[in-house]
Amino acid sequence: MFIFDVVDALEKAGVRFAVAGGHAVALHGATRGTLDVDIVLAMSKENFAAAEKALTGIGLSSRLPLDAAEVFAFRKEYLERRNLIAWNFIDARDPARLLDIVLTWELKPGEIARVRAAGRDIPVLSKSALIAMKRAAGRPQDLVDVEALERP
Repeated sequence: MFIFDVVDALEKAGVRFAVAGGHAVALHGATRGTLDVDIVLAMSKENFAAAEKALTGIGLSSRLPLDAAEVFAFRKEYLERRNLIAWNFIDARDPARLLDIVLTWELKPGEIARVRAAGRDIPVLSKSALIAMKRAAGRPQDLVDVEALERP
C-alpha cells in the first residue's frame, strides 16, 4: 500500500513528519476518500533533504524542477508570490502514487499522533492541529473535513 511505502521510507530516513490531508482525516475516524498522500514536515533544511531522498528512493520525483534546498530556502516566497502551497511528487510509472508535502504548515513538537491502521502505527497530524490547518486553508473541502472531525 502506497501510504505504508511512504511511512516506511520516511521513518527509515529519520524524517520528522506526519500524515495530513484526507488520509489523516480518515485515520482520525471521519469518512473521507482521497488518492494522494499529504504530509507535513518539521522545518529544517536537513529534514527537507532527508524527505526528498527518501521519496526519490521509492520511485517518486518532484513534479517541478525544484530540490529540497530550494523549496526550504524559498518556501515563504513560493507561498506568498507563487501560490505554491505544496511540493508535489509523483511516480511516473504509476501516476496513482501521488504525494504532496504541505508547505503551509510547519510540524511542531507535540503535533504527531500515532494512529493504528492495518496493524501498524502511522504518524498522523494530531486532530487539533489537523483542524487548525484545515481551518486556516479555508477551502470548501477543508471546511467539510473540519465539520467531520468535530462530530462526536
